[in-house]
Amino acid sequence: MTTAPAHVSFAPLQAAVREAGLLRPRTGYYTLKFAANTALLAAAWALFGWLGDSWWQVAAAVLLAFAYGQTGLLGHDVGHAQVTRDRRAMTALGLVHGNLLLGFSYGWWMSHHTRHHNHPNHLDHDPDILRRVVAFSPRQAEGVSRLRALVIRHQAPLFFPLLNLEAVGLRVGSVIAIRRGIVRHPRTESLLLALHAVLYTTAVLCVLDPLRALVFVAVHQGLFGVYLGCVFAPNHKGMPVRDGDTEPDWLSRQVLTSRNIRSSRLHDFLFGGLNYQIEHHLFPTVPRPNLRRCRPLTMAHCAAAGLPYHEVSATRSYIEVLAHLRQVTDQVRRSAPRRG
Repeated sequence: MTTAPAHVSFAPLQAAVREAGLLRPRTGYYTLKFAANTALLAAAWALFGWLGDSWWQVAAAVLLAFAYGQTGLLGHDVGHAQVTRDRRAMTALGLVHGNLLLGFSYGWWMSHHTRHHNHPNHLDHDPDILRRVVAFSPRQAEGVSRLRALVIRHQAPLFFPLLNLEAVGLRVGSVIAIRRGIVRHPRTESLLLALHAVLYTTAVLCVLDPLRALVFVAVHQGLFGVYLGCVFAPNHKGMPVRDGDTEPDWLSRQVLTSRNIRSSRLHDFLFGGLNYQIEHHLFPTVPRPNLRRCRPLTMAHCAAAGLPYHEVSATRSYIEVLAHLRQVTDQVRRSAPRRG
């Protein structure tokens, strides 16, 4: 893991963020955000209905994939109590945005994502590491199936194509979680997932012939997965991984495993604030528009403590992810026993 001081106190940074008022809710911002996102979703589905049984529906699928991605990012804010601190309101908004609008379990995602925040990039405890078919450490390539071993041997060029399956993976994980009873409201979640599936399938099949319907779903769901993957991949992938029971202090654990993207307002919109991944991990309840203002405070604190703060361009972040995957593949190949 990257060299860092033995212990870095989080309290001074936490106090500075609180004194700056950055922990306070942004009700006006999120009211407008919900309205704009609802309009985006409605416009995408209206375009779908207006185009009818046409190959132009591929364009509608692209727009809808973007709208789904933005909806997912808004649901992410809800789950982190950035929108409201009222637990009932959080649950209602989360179920609507996750289960009903997107078709995956809000309860499963909350459990999954909370564990990720507690143990980012930990090979044994971070579910974002554990559920991937690619390997972020040679250890993850040990004792795998032949299919996964094949993927790991070519994981750098396969990484972005595999993101097309991300939406499928989210839904599979959701169904498994509900069947195992690890969500708080299994009946409600099941009902909303079923309602989403029925409405989505009915809309597609009532408007499109079978071939166009198949292409529409593939493009829509595939690009939805790619968008989510491209937003989340730069956050931790290619950053130091760790294992074992010894944990660094809270601040070091979050900063050393996270990567920021050097950002404009456009980045803030497209990445949903997750381009400030370091600040988001340190202050997960800070409303999205306040993360930009947390950044200079965090950078100054890390600099004073001698703690590395990693920030690169969006393009560079993807290059680093792929370089790390190639490095792991090379290590696996060198350690593989030779035949003959």
